Amino acid sequence: MKGILKIVGAVAVINILARLVGFARETYIGIEFGTTLYSDSIVNAYTIPNFLYLVIGGAFTTAFISIYHKTSSSITEYIQRTFTTIVVSITLIVILFMVLADPILMQFFQVENQAEYEILRSLYYWMMPSTIMLVLSTWMSGILNVQGRYHLSAFSVLIYNASFLLVSVVLSITMGPVGMGIGALVGAICMFLFLVFGVRNVKEMSFKPNFKQAEDQKMLWKVALPIMLGGATAQLYILIQRFFTNMLEAGVPSAMNYATKMSQFPQAILMTAVTTVIFPLLSKKEGEGDTESVKQLYVRGMRLLYLLVLPVSVFFYFQAEGIVRIIFEYKEFDAESTAITAPLLQVFSTTMFFLAANTYITRFYYAKGNSVLPMIFSILTVFGVNIAVVMATIDEMGANAVALGTLISAIVNFLLLVFVLQSKYKLKLLDNNVSQLFKLAIIGLIYVAINWAIAHWISIDQKWLHIIATFIVASISYMILLFAFKMDELQQITGKVKGKILRKK
Repeated sequence: MKGILKIVGAVAVINILARLVGFARETYIGIEFGTTLYSDSIVNAYTIPNFLYLVIGGAFTTAFISIYHKTSSSITEYIQRTFTTIVVSITLIVILFMVLADPILMQFFQVENQAEYEILRSLYYWMMPSTIMLVLSTWMSGILNVQGRYHLSAFSVLIYNASFLLVSVVLSITMGPVGMGIGALVGAICMFLFLVFGVRNVKEMSFKPNFKQAEDQKMLWKVALPIMLGGATAQLYILIQRFFTNMLEAGVPSAMNYATKMSQFPQAILMTAVTTVIFPLLSKKEGEGDTESVKQLYVRGMRLLYLLVLPVSVFFYFQAEGIVRIIFEYKEFDAESTAITAPLLQVFSTTMFFLAANTYITRFYYAKGNSVLPMIFSILTVFGVNIAVVMATIDEMGANAVALGTLISAIVNFLLLVFVLQSKYKLKLLDNNVSQLFKLAIIGLIYVAINWAIAHWISIDQKWLHIIATFIVASISYMILLFAFKMDELQQITGKVKGKILRKK
C-alpha cells in the first residue's frame, strides 16, 4: 500500500508541474497579446482541436483499458486493431474539420473582422492536425498505465506543455500569433514521439495496421461512444463560453479564458491532493463491500475538499484584481485588460468548490457502477440551466452572464448529485454530521468577513507587496480559525509534520 501511495504521490507532483507549465503558456499569451483580436484568435483556434482531443482521446483510452483484460484474442492483435481504429477515425474527423474550416469558424466564432479571421484560420490549420498526435498519445498513455508505468504517461503531458511553451515563445517573437499554432503542433509531435519511445519495451506493443473485424472492436465502440457523449458534455462548458463571448466586444474571449484558467489551476491542484488520499481507498473499500467505510470516506473527502478550496476561493474573490495584475499585467496586458478579466475571475472563484465537488462526487457514482446519472445531470445543467441563465442575463450583464451561467449550473449539478447519491445509495452528507456542517459554515462566514476587512483596510500601491501582505494575513487568519474550531484535518497534518521532524532528529 505504501508503494502505491508513493507512486500516486510522484504522479501527482508531475501532474502539478505539467499544469504549472501549461498555465505559464496561458500567462505568456496574456502578457504578449493582452486582450486583443490576436489573443482572441489564439484562444478560439485552440478550442475545437482541444475539445476533440479531450473527448475522443479520453473515450477511446478508457474503453481500451476496460476491454484490455477481457478480449479473447491476443493482446498484440487487440492493440493493432485499436491503433488502426483510432488512427482511421481521428484522421477522418480531422480532415472533415479542416475541409469545413470556413463554415465552422464563421458560424461558431462569428468573426466579422477579416484580418482577425485570417489569423484565426491560419492558427486553426496549424493546430487541428495536432489532434491526431494528441489522441494517439492519450491512447499510448493508457497502454503505459495498464503496464503500471504511470510516471511516463504523466511526464508526457509535461513534455507537451513544455515544448508547446518553448516553441511558441521562440516563434511568436518573429512570426506573431501564428507561432502559437506551430508551437501547438510541435508540442503534440514531441509528446507523441516521447510516448512511442516509452512504449517500445511493452512486449505486446505493435503499430502494425490491422483492419480485421473482431468482437473487441465492437465492444470498443460500444464503450467509447457513451463516454464521448459524457466527456463532450463536460467540455461543452468551454465551447458555450466561447460561443457567447464571441458575441461580445473584442478581448472578452481572451479575458474569459484567462479567468477560467486562473480559477482552474488551484482547483485542479487541490483536487489532486484530495483524490491522492481518497480514491485509492475508495476503490479498495468498495471492492471489499465495506459500505460504512465508503460513507466515512465520502463525508471526510467532502469536508477536506471544502477546507482546502475555501481559503483559495475566498482570497481569489476579494483579491481578484491584484491577482490578475501580478500574473498578467505586463507589456500588452494593460489596466483595461485587468478591468475586463478581474470581475470574471471573481465569479469563477465562486465556482471552485462546486466544480471540484461535482468531480469528486461523480467518482462515487462510478464506484457504484453508475456512469449514466452523472452524464444526465451534466446534460441538463450544461444545456439547460447554463444556457438559460446566460441568455436571460447576457444583455444586462455582458461577459459576467457567461460566468454566472457556469456558477448556477454547477450549483444545480451539485445539488442533484448529492440528493440522488443520498436517496439511491444512502451516502449522506448530513446524517450525523449536522454539527460538523454548522461548524464548517461558521468558519466560512467568518473567513469571508475577514477577507472583506482585509480588502477594505489593506491597500499597498506596489502590486506584489499588496498580494504578499494580504495573502499572509489571510493565511494566518485561516490557520487560527481552524485551530480555534479544533478541526481534525489540521491536527492530523500538524501531527504528521511533528512526527517527521522527530524522526529526523
